[in-house]
Amino acid sequence: MLNRLEMLRIFCTAAKLGSFKEAATRLGISPQAVTRAVQELERLQGELLFHRNTRQVQLSEFGAALAERARLAVEQIDTVFEHEENDEVEEAAGMVRLTAPAALSRTVILPALTAIARRYPKIDIDLRLSDALADVVNEKIDIGVRIGLPRDNRFVVRKVARTQLFVVATPDCIAQHGEPVSFDDLHRLPTTAMYDSSTGRAWPWMFADGQRLYPAGARFMCNDAEAELSAVLAGLAYGQVPDFLAREHLASGRLVAVMRDAEATPWDIYIYRPQRGPLARRFRVVYDALGDALAQLPV
Repeated sequence: MLNRLEMLRIFCTAAKLGSFKEAATRLGISPQAVTRAVQELERLQGELLFHRNTRQVQLSEFGAALAERARLAVEQIDTVFEHEENDEVEEAAGMVRLTAPAALSRTVILPALTAIARRYPKIDIDLRLSDALADVVNEKIDIGVRIGLPRDNRFVVRKVARTQLFVVATPDCIAQHGEPVSFDDLHRLPTTAMYDSSTGRAWPWMFADGQRLYPAGARFMCNDAEAELSAVLAGLAYGQVPDFLAREHLASGRLVAVMRDAEATPWDIYIYRPQRGPLARRFRVVYDALGDALAQLPV
């Protein structure tokens, strides 16, 4: 059974975020644990704290009043440990091992980690850039970033951004080869391809309604998204590129997006922790800062 302070802390987090699921992610516990804490607090108070259904939760009038009192009480208790926590921030130290897609490295990952390293000189960074699924156990991964939901439901996962895939080419490439209108057109045009290092095959191009396409005319193949973008910018071929790499070139006119009506639903970007339970200060610092940086990606 939870102690009453922890019960109030869980309740305050759920009240602030307006979601049991988001509260669970923020606290590194299961949604069921949040539900149990709220139910136990409701039993002790003899009042309903949330109005809830399958889609949302909303504070009751009593719950809103209790949330304010509970927040003040928890903050007062936290001040007892304020000195120790401040010392802990200063002493955040040790190795943090991360995995992330190489495509996000220049735009988000490296700038965020550089800022963390400057602020916390005792934190050491071990970064593994790969589009393949990481072996988090053997590689001893502490934090991961992934485009698309991680498959292991034991992970602590936080959705931070979304990314759109664009089929793009330079104006000169379009003038020389013509603009594709259908999927058959793509098979007749020069295209780029990205290798999936875990299978040795090319990644498919993704389109609306779950359609996948392996263009037949791959002229430039590689396993690095920025190298693929460079080939597209050189006018060699059409490519399918994520918006965080293409957006500035689309804005400047160096690239043009085509087949807009067939674009797939945007993909979610997640940051995750493979391990639940107590979280060392260095992991919390990196997890929060990297998650906040990713959340700044334009939608």
